[in-house]
Amino acid sequence: MEHSAYQIDAIQVIRSSWVLVLMFILSIIVVAVAIERWFYFARTKLDSDKFLEQIKAYIIDEKYNDAIAFCKKSKGVIPIVVRTGMEERHLPRDEVAKLMEATMAEQKVNLQRYLNILGSIGSTAPFIGLFGTVLGIIKAFRDLAASAGGGPEIVMVGIAEALVATAGGLAVAIPAVLLYNYFTDKVKNITVEMDTVTRKTLVLLANYGEGAHARRK
Repeated sequence: MEHSAYQIDAIQVIRSSWVLVLMFILSIIVVAVAIERWFYFARTKLDSDKFLEQIKAYIIDEKYNDAIAFCKKSKGVIPIVVRTGMEERHLPRDEVAKLMEATMAEQKVNLQRYLNILGSIGSTAPFIGLFGTVLGIIKAFRDLAASAGGGPEIVMVGIAEALVATAGGLAVAIPAVLLYNYFTDKVKNITVEMDTVTRKTLVLLANYGEGAHARRK
C-alpha cells in the first residue's frame, strides 16, 4: 500500500504571507547597514597615539599649517576635531574648547548614522514575527472551517506560515541586535578616544602654543 505524503511548497508559503516578505526585506536592510558601517569604521580607523605625537611636534615647532594639512590627510573623525582646534587657535582657549566640542558632537552623529535602523529592526522584528504567527494560525482555522471533514493537510499551510513567521522574526532580530551592540560599542570607544585627544590637544595648545613661552616668562 502506498502512502501519499503531503508536500508543502515553501516558496508558496512565503509568497502567501506579507509578513514573511517584510522579514526578507528587513533582513536585506540589516545586511546593507552592517556592510556600510563596517566599511565606514574600517575606513576611519586611526592610531590616535601616533597621531597626537605628530600634532604635539607641530605645536611645539609652531608649524600650524603643517598640522592642519596633516589633519586633512589623516583618516577618521579625530583629525577633524583637532583641525578645528588648529584653525581656531587664535581664539581664547575656552572658545576653542567649545568649538572642538561642537565639532565632536557633529562627528558623533556620523558615527551613529544608521544604527537606529538596526536597533529598531532588532526590537520590532520579533513582534512582527509574532503577528505573522497569529495570522498563520487564523488562516489554518479558517481553512479548516471552510473544508469540513478535511484531513490535517488542510491546516498545514497555515501552521507552516505561522512557524516560519516566528522563525523569521527571530532570524532577523538576533543578528540586528548583535550588530547594533557591536557598532554601538565601537562608537562609544571612538567617542571616548575623541574626547581624550581633544582634551590633550587643548593642553598642548595652552602649554606649547603661540604665546605660551612668553606667558611663562
